[in-house]
Amino acid sequence: MASEKGSPQGNGQKLSDHVYGSIVDSIIKEEYAEGQRLPSEERLARQHGVSRPIVREALARLREDGLIRSHRGAGSFVRLRPSRAMLDFAPLDSLADIQRCFEFRMAVEAESARLAALNATDEDRQALSAAFALLEQRIRENALGVDADFGFHLAIARATHNRFFADTLASLEATITYGQRLARGLGLRRPTFHLPEVQEEHRRIHDCLQAGDAEGAARAMREHLGNSRRRVFEG
Repeated sequence: MASEKGSPQGNGQKLSDHVYGSIVDSIIKEEYAEGQRLPSEERLARQHGVSRPIVREALARLREDGLIRSHRGAGSFVRLRPSRAMLDFAPLDSLADIQRCFEFRMAVEAESARLAALNATDEDRQALSAAFALLEQRIRENALGVDADFGFHLAIARATHNRFFADTLASLEATITYGQRLARGLGLRRPTFHLPEVQEEHRRIHDCLQAGDAEGAARAMREHLGNSRRRVFEG
C-alpha cells in the first residue's frame, strides 16, 4: 500500500509540535528505550533550538498521550514505544495535531451521536444503515475505507438536524480523514484483529442510533474515538 504522508496542518506548524514529533521519532527508533529517562528540559531546548516553555508544552502533550511519564525531581521517562510502522504513514510533526483532533472529536461527536439518536428520521436511519453497510463492504475488500469511515460519522452529524455539527465535521475533513488514514493504515497491518474491533465499535454506535438510545450512542462514540486515539500509538 502506498504511503500517505501529506500533513493536514499546512504551514502553521507549532514549535512544540516539532519537538513532540522529534521525541516520538527518537522513541520509535529506540534512541530512547522504554523506561529510559529523557534528557533534561534544558538539554532538549538546546538540541531543538527552542525555549524551555516550548519543550514543557511538548512534554505535557506526550504525557497526555501516554508516551512518557514524569516524576517530580526525577525527570521524564519513556512509558510506551509506538510501532515503527507509524513512520510509513505520517510525518511525525503532525501527530500532536492528530491527537488533539481526536480529543476535540470526542467532545463534539459524542453530543452529535446523542442528538442524532433523538432526532433521526426514518430517512436518516436508512442513510446511517447505508453508511454502515459501506464500512462492512470496505472491510470485505480489505480496503483502507477512509471514505466510508468519514461518511459514517458525517451521516450521524447530519441526523442531528443541527447543521453546525455537519458543518464542523466538513470543515475538519482533511484533519479527520488524515487521522483515520493513519489509524486504519496501521490497522491493515493486522486486519484480523484491528478492523473487526473497529467495526464492532461502529456497530454499537449504529445500533444505539437505530434504537433511539441517546446516552448509549454518546457513550459508544466516546469509547470508539478514545480507542481510535489510543490505537494510533498503542497499536
